[in-house]
Amino acid sequence: MTRSFRLIGDTPPASPVVLSVPHAGRDYPVALRDSLRAPLSCLAALEDRLVDALALAARRDETMLVQDSPRAWIDLNRAEHERDPLLDDGARGGAPLSAKVRAGIGLVPRRTAAAGELWRCKLRAGEVEARIAAAHRPYHAALAEALSQARARFGCAVLLDIHSMPPIAGGRTRLVIGDRFGRAAGARFVARVEGAVRAARLGYTLNTPYAGGHILERHASPHEGVHAIQLELDRSLYLDRRLDALGPGAPAMVALLRATIDSLADEALAATGSTPLAAE
Repeated sequence: MTRSFRLIGDTPPASPVVLSVPHAGRDYPVALRDSLRAPLSCLAALEDRLVDALALAARRDETMLVQDSPRAWIDLNRAEHERDPLLDDGARGGAPLSAKVRAGIGLVPRRTAAAGELWRCKLRAGEVEARIAAAHRPYHAALAEALSQARARFGCAVLLDIHSMPPIAGGRTRLVIGDRFGRAAGARFVARVEGAVRAARLGYTLNTPYAGGHILERHASPHEGVHAIQLELDRSLYLDRRLDALGPGAPAMVALLRATIDSLADEALAATGSTPLAAE
């Protein structure tokens, strides 16, 4: 079976910082294309458009996971149980639905605000279960293993989960730092990210409107030395005017990501007294 993601870098990791890019996939399978009622172009609204290119350019020796399957196929930032009964025959009847599922952006997204309903018909339970087995579980298993190995090597691991967002109308917020309101990362790590963002002279918020989703909830365990932060970049910072291709701002965002990674690594190593040379 072809893996739905790329695992880039060493195992065990050469850095306490592990990178995750779960929403930039653009490999749209034939089965997905054939099931659409909306134009294929509408699915770009679900992508963190080309943020993987920024992360790859910023990466040095960090271990990184990049999902190639699109979010429209399955959303890695949703839990396995977040199945939409209006789309998925395998959704549990009567179970409370999260706000995301009610909005149509559950484990398999049902709709977008611009296009409305995306699919010609409901999905069979077995179809969704096959996607979970082939894409969702392997990504999370590989991410958990990378974080476990980083913590074992350095005494501390930091997950940087990299996303992008549409421009927020009427505000100065260009970047959102999410730590699930303090539950996913120690305050000292969040402070280091804030410092990198302030140095780039960008307006930012903490946890509003994006606090972090299933990836942080599942993998963060600060009391056990695994911290996790979600970073949302305004797409107009690095894309062209059509928000389609990389634009003139991309190098600055690569530099910001690199500074963020370095700051998190420094904090992780300082907290444990480790160094890359001393790690085993």
